[in-house]
Amino acid sequence: MSRKSENETIKQIEKRIKWAHALILLVFAAVICYLFLLQIVDIRHYKAKAKNQRYSKSFIMRGQIVDRNGVRLAVDQTSYNLYAHREYFDHTPEELAEILSPYIGVDKKTIVNAINRGSTVILLKKDVDRQTAEKIKKLGLREISLDKKNERVYPQDELAAHIIGYYNPDADTASGVELTAKKQLEDVEKNVQVQRTPRGDIIYEIGVDSVSAATPKVGKTVTLTIDSAIQHVCERELINMINQKKASRGAAIVMTPKNGEILGYAVYPRYNPNNYKKTSALKLKNWSLTDVFPPGSTFKILTVAAGLESGKIKPNTKVLDTGKMQIGNWHIQNYDYNKHPNPGMIGLVYLLEHSSNVGSANIALMMSPVEFYSILSAFGIGKKTGIDLAGESSGIFPKPHKWDKSRHATMGYGYGASVTAMQMVSAVGAIANGGVRVTPHVIKYSPEEEAEKVKKVQVISPDTAKIVTQLLAKSVANSKSVMNLEKYSVAGKTGTSRKPKENKKGYSDELYASVVGFLPASDPQILIYVVVDSASAGGPVWGNTVAAPVFKEIAYQSARILNIPPDKNVVE
Repeated sequence: MSRKSENETIKQIEKRIKWAHALILLVFAAVICYLFLLQIVDIRHYKAKAKNQRYSKSFIMRGQIVDRNGVRLAVDQTSYNLYAHREYFDHTPEELAEILSPYIGVDKKTIVNAINRGSTVILLKKDVDRQTAEKIKKLGLREISLDKKNERVYPQDELAAHIIGYYNPDADTASGVELTAKKQLEDVEKNVQVQRTPRGDIIYEIGVDSVSAATPKVGKTVTLTIDSAIQHVCERELINMINQKKASRGAAIVMTPKNGEILGYAVYPRYNPNNYKKTSALKLKNWSLTDVFPPGSTFKILTVAAGLESGKIKPNTKVLDTGKMQIGNWHIQNYDYNKHPNPGMIGLVYLLEHSSNVGSANIALMMSPVEFYSILSAFGIGKKTGIDLAGESSGIFPKPHKWDKSRHATMGYGYGASVTAMQMVSAVGAIANGGVRVTPHVIKYSPEEEAEKVKKVQVISPDTAKIVTQLLAKSVANSKSVMNLEKYSVAGKTGTSRKPKENKKGYSDELYASVVGFLPASDPQILIYVVVDSASAGGPVWGNTVAAPVFKEIAYQSARILNIPPDKNVVE
């Protein structure tokens, strides 16, 4: 390389070095300017930002759930998780274990192992109670913190579990009233924001209301329509019968037909919401709302009501009952055909008392599909009742243009549609309430809330409702049914229906045994519905042998609890 070329190369390198120096100086100057602006000019903004990072809302406790008499069914209980922070250690793991072991009930070796296995933040103990937490705080251990949390507790254990539901604070998931009343349970009048240290302690600045800052905020109490005494009776009697008959499922519901308030609502299988995490999905499900089934002979109440309301029959109408009939390929036969093979022309009381399938089918056929469908739809068949619990099914109720003659006929005695237990409660409740169907509900509402959430629909005329009530009461009084109570007139009906096969057409040999009735028939105060699924022991499975005994006990005990006067002349 020539001397000239070498000089030019050196000059280019020197020029690049100068540019690099200039760039470094420029970057350095920019950093100096940024730090000046950050620490001197804009210091207030960043102080405020740092301060805001220390802000947190006051600790909120979920409101209580109580029954109509103030019995506590769900409450919040404060507990703490105990943590050790390695960066603040003033003691060895062995020293910490020596100090903490007597307070938290964990042996020293376990504590030491937990600390040695842990990283920066070590969980030493979950669910430390408030009293223990206060004692640990007084120890003044810099490396220890207590994280406050809510624990939802259900003092009555299994009682009304499917109505109350459960609440998971970690995942913010819930069921039952815990879900539907979430907004009210977490509603506090004023949520104060306070600054806290990294350990969670409140920073008491000037202007901070110390009482408001330190006092836990509690959501509003939710009062249920449930009466715990009636609820207990429902659960006890239902479970006794299920155990006796070796049944798989059951439900018992008590409602005030005049206002739709549910006084008792037992569902089996049941569970303990205190241990919901260990409970199967099958037990957690409120099957009486989610699952549908053919209602069977209890549906004849609605068929007779529809026939009267449509004008196709009168209270003294006689209906032909041949004991059995065939429509297309469908055979219809009365359950007591072998005993009463050809009853002939029967009255409505006889039809209800002897649960005539043929008579009910003939009444259904007197109406057009559209007429029958319209009245049943008004009763709420094929619709959600609107109860204030999640997961309700609409049932299965085909449109009238899809009815062939056999479906039309079988609809009359409870096989053309599938319902939920709550739909039957709501529908028959309309007859007990002068023809007005009221939204069933488990939450006790203020008058303003009730006007918005509890709907009232005139389904049939008051005269029709009165006639049906009288027919039902006479049919029960004439019978030897367990529903025929000594002190109270009962308007009601038993029912038995075959259980559909799962994922297949046709019916299995398993049965639903049910009963629905209200009392006193002269002035209905309570309506009771009982259904038992797949009883398999203890003799014949009928509504009168399985469901009616449960009805009887619930009726008498509920009447006693509510102090309902008898309406029969009974010598004490």
